[in-house]
Amino acid sequence: MIKTLIAANWKMNTNFGEAQQLTRDLLSSINDDAHVETVICPPFVYLQEISKLLEGQSIKIGAQNVYFEEKGAYTGEISSSMLSDFCEYVIIGHSERRQFFGDTNEIVNKKLRSAIEHSLTPILCVGENLEERENGDAEHVVGAQLEESLNNIEKTVNLVVAYEPVWAIGTGKAATSDIAEDIMRFIRSKLAAIYDNTFADNITLLYGGSVTADNVKDYLSQPNINGALVGGASLDAQKFQDIIDKAGEVAPL
Repeated sequence: MIKTLIAANWKMNTNFGEAQQLTRDLLSSINDDAHVETVICPPFVYLQEISKLLEGQSIKIGAQNVYFEEKGAYTGEISSSMLSDFCEYVIIGHSERRQFFGDTNEIVNKKLRSAIEHSLTPILCVGENLEERENGDAEHVVGAQLEESLNNIEKTVNLVVAYEPVWAIGTGKAATSDIAEDIMRFIRSKLAAIYDNTFADNITLLYGGSVTADNVKDYLSQPNINGALVGGASLDAQKFQDIIDKAGEVAPL
C-alpha cells in the first residue's frame, strides 16, 4: 500500500523570519497523521535552519532543485552531497526549471543520478503545456520526459513522480481529477514498460497544479494518485493543514 504524500514547494517565497514562522505554524497545526507523509521544500538558504526546527518531527524536508556535479567551479549551484546533510527529498525537473532555466530531460537525468547516489529521494516532475495538451500530445510529451529522464537509471523504490500540467500551475485552473487520473494511469504504465509492473505499482504519484483543500480529495480518490505537490497554498499554514486533513480522510489505512 502506497502511503499518501503531500509535498509543499515554497518556490522563491518567504524571507528568513517568514520561513521560520511558517515552519513553526505548520508544526503547531499539523496533526501527526500516520497515514499522510508531509514534506516541505523551502529555498536553499533556509534548509539548515528549517532542518533544525524539524529535527525529531514527523515533517520531512526537501530541496527545490540540485546540480548534478559533485563539486567544482559552478558558481551559485548546490550539489547533492551538500543537500544530503539536511534533506531527504529533492524536486527535480519542475516545469519552472525546464521553462526558465533550460533544464532538458538530459540534465534532469544527470540530476536524478546525483540525487539517487546521495540517497536523496527525487520528486521527478513531468507535464505538458497548454499547446501540447490542446494538440493531443500530452502522453507523448510526458512519455518522452519519463523515458529520457530515467535513461539508464536502475530501479529504485526511492522515487516519486509528480504530474504537473504546466497550464494548471499557479493559474487557479486545475486539471480535473479525471484528466489527472488518465495521465497518472499512463505514467504508471510507462514506468512498467521502462522497468516492470512491480516497480510501477509501488511508485508514489503526485498531482501538482492549483491544489486546494476543496479539490485534493477528488484527486486522491483516484486509484493512481497518491498525493499532491502543493505550491501557493503551502505558504499558508492553515490552508496547507486543511489540505493534509482532507488527504487524511481518503488516505489508505
